[in-house]
Amino acid sequence: MRKKPTIVPIKQLLLLLLVTTASLAGRAQQVDSIFFNLYTDSLKKGVHNYINVDGKLSNGRWLPLTNKEIDFTASTGKFVGNSLVIDTAFKGEKVTVKAVLKNNNSIWKEVTIYMKKVESTERLKTVDEILNTPSRRSRKSSRNFAYRT
Repeated sequence: MRKKPTIVPIKQLLLLLLVTTASLAGRAQQVDSIFFNLYTDSLKKGVHNYINVDGKLSNGRWLPLTNKEIDFTASTGKFVGNSLVIDTAFKGEKVTVKAVLKNNNSIWKEVTIYMKKVESTERLKTVDEILNTPSRRSRKSSRNFAYRT
């Protein structure tokens, strides 16, 4: 005698799928704390100063965070993504930056970053200057070649 195949009702199937998804989401790692990981010790006026914030997960791993996960505020300037742009007319000596985790406002960090005092006067070479300048090695070897002949 053959058994009839059991057909699982759609409602039970959806409930099973929902429970499975919820259990997987519960296992996802959460950010326990955030930290500033600054690439520089001073900010410059008129440029994009990248503000790096890392999140420490509940399993001990680190995750770089962006403005999708963090709300940034500063005592001056405006944020473009993770970059703080400070007006060239700013006369202060420091800026306070605050980062707040969007999905948990109780997790936040604040840091004071000083402004760069000495502006660089060095002019960087253009692409043409770099590409059209013969290297020291080639000039030296061509001089050596001239002496040999």
